Amino acid sequence: MAWWIAPLVAAAALAAGITQYAFMQMTQMKAMNYRQIFDALEQAGARLKEYYDPLPKEEVHIHSHDGLRLHGVIVKADQPSDKWVMLVHGYTTSLPASIPFMEMFLEDGFNVLLIDQRRHGKSEGKYTTYGYREKHDVAAWIQFLTGTYGDQCIIGLHGVSLGGGTCLEYLSLPDPAVQFVIADCPYSDLTRLMHHQMQKLNHIPAALFLPLVNAQLRRKAGFTLDQVSPVRSIAASSIPVMFIHGTKDHYIPPQMSEELFAAKSGLKRLVLIEGAAHGFAIDADPGVYKRSVKEFVQEALSFRGSAVPVLESASPDMLREEAEADYPGIALT
Repeated sequence: MAWWIAPLVAAAALAAGITQYAFMQMTQMKAMNYRQIFDALEQAGARLKEYYDPLPKEEVHIHSHDGLRLHGVIVKADQPSDKWVMLVHGYTTSLPASIPFMEMFLEDGFNVLLIDQRRHGKSEGKYTTYGYREKHDVAAWIQFLTGTYGDQCIIGLHGVSLGGGTCLEYLSLPDPAVQFVIADCPYSDLTRLMHHQMQKLNHIPAALFLPLVNAQLRRKAGFTLDQVSPVRSIAASSIPVMFIHGTKDHYIPPQMSEELFAAKSGLKRLVLIEGAAHGFAIDADPGVYKRSVKEFVQEALSFRGSAVPVLESASPDMLREEAEADYPGIALT
């Protein structure tokens, strides 16, 4: 045997191992169950279970376009309302992670639908596809709401991380039936996100391994990186969108929300929360977060079906001056 064969075989095996590891981390990383999420938040000082458990709730199930059984929970407003918001969680969590965002919508008379994304919580699924298939799940949930509660439903979306990307990808479908989207720390493009996470966070040469991971995605999960690009999905959408991002987010850089904001036409807003890490913008500054969301939603609903102005990016300091001093919110940490 030639001397170079053994090193070559070892290098090939190493490359295959790294590729498989990256693929698994991207699409099949173990998700936390409900108890783990509640326990983790309680250890960090958040008493979300005490807030959530007494609320009157209804468990609901639907089937996705590809036959998966999806799970959700409905919490209705105190008074009858046609307003609905769907809360969409991030990667490896499940619907309890959306509980901190309920209060601001319930206060404004929204019914709330918390969902478990496919492969998370109590929903079925094998792979996470970053909105490629999940956007159709959102459409199925919206069809459930309108089919159950009537076409007069006024529906909005709020998503964090993967949930934010999923909500933005939904806007690429024909005739999206929502009045606004709140995208918290979303990614603008999956190829660039995976390049960043591979190169910057894991110190793996992305130029070498990203094509190999992409081939795995195509063969096993049925999609490719270039098929998920929220910045492309929102370019022609007239649906009002608010982007929120923490300035200390290293997992999904805040520049991605800035890119999305620049690409979006029509009614839009960008709020950067100083010092907030990935997914913790509401925890870093709950007053600013909730006040800015409430104002944007009111603006979006006020201009339904009309030409709308553009809301430029807002600084946390400006919003904080307007936030109510007694608006403590529900802490995540």
